[in-house]
Amino acid sequence: MHKLALLQLATLFVITQILGLAVANTLIKENIRTTIITENPEDIENAIGLFVYILVMTAFLLIIITFVKFRGITFLFESLALFATSVIVFGTLIPEVAGILTVLLIGLRFLLRESIVIKNIACLIAVAGAGSLIGVSLGVVPAAIFLVLLAIYDYIAVFKTKHMVKIAKAITKENVAFAFSIPTREKVYQLGTGDLVMPLVFATAVLNKIKASAGLQIALLPIAVILLASLLGLLATLYYCMKKKVAMPALPLQTAFMLFAWVVFVLIGMPVL
Repeated sequence: MHKLALLQLATLFVITQILGLAVANTLIKENIRTTIITENPEDIENAIGLFVYILVMTAFLLIIITFVKFRGITFLFESLALFATSVIVFGTLIPEVAGILTVLLIGLRFLLRESIVIKNIACLIAVAGAGSLIGVSLGVVPAAIFLVLLAIYDYIAVFKTKHMVKIAKAITKENVAFAFSIPTREKVYQLGTGDLVMPLVFATAVLNKIKASAGLQIALLPIAVILLASLLGLLATLYYCMKKKVAMPALPLQTAFMLFAWVVFVLIGMPVL
C-alpha cells in the first residue's frame, strides 16, 4: 500500500508541476506578475511580506475553526480561492473557455463534494495558478528566503505549537480542497497543497531568471533537478509518516533538497542566481 500511495503522490506532483510551469512560461512571455509588497521582484521585503500574509491567514483560519461553524464558510473560501486560481490557469492556457471551465469546476465541487477525483483536480488547478503567479513575482533569492521561512514555520507549527495538525484535521473532516487526497485500501492520506505550491514557486522563479538571460532550453535541466530533489524529499517524508504513523511536515526536507540542488548549480556557474 505504501508503494501505491507514493506512486499516486509522484503522479500528482509531476502533473501539477508541469501544468504550473506551462502557466508560468506564458505569464513570463506576457510579462504578467503581481506586486506583493514592492514592484521589484528581487526585493527581500516581498518574501517577508508573503510570509506575514501566510501567518495572518493561518491565524484567521484557526479562529474560524475554533469559534465559527466551519462547514458554512469553508465552501465560500474554497470557491474564492478556486475562482482566482482557475482564472489564472484557464485564462492563460485556454482563454476562450476560461469562464466556462472555472464555473464548471466550482459547480462540480459543490455538486460532487465527496469526489476525491474532483477535489484533487481542484487542488491541482489551485496549486498551478497560485504557484506560477507567486513564482513569476519573486526573484530567486526572495523565493529561497520564503522557502526557508516557511520550512521553519512548518516545523514549529507541527511539532511545537501543533496548530497545523489541528488545521489539517479540520480540513480533512470538511473535505476542503486545501489538501490532496491519496486513497489506499488502508486509509486516505492527506497532503497539504503547500507541499506542491512551494516547489513550483521556487522552480518558476528559477525559470524566470534563466529564461531572461539564457533561454528556456538552458532552464530545463536546473528546473528538473530542483523539482526532482523536492519530490524525493516529499516521498521520503510521506514514507516515514506512513511507516511510523506520525504527522510530519514535508517542507523542511523538500527545502533542504531543493536549495542543495540550487547551490550546486550556482557553484558550477549556471545562471540561477
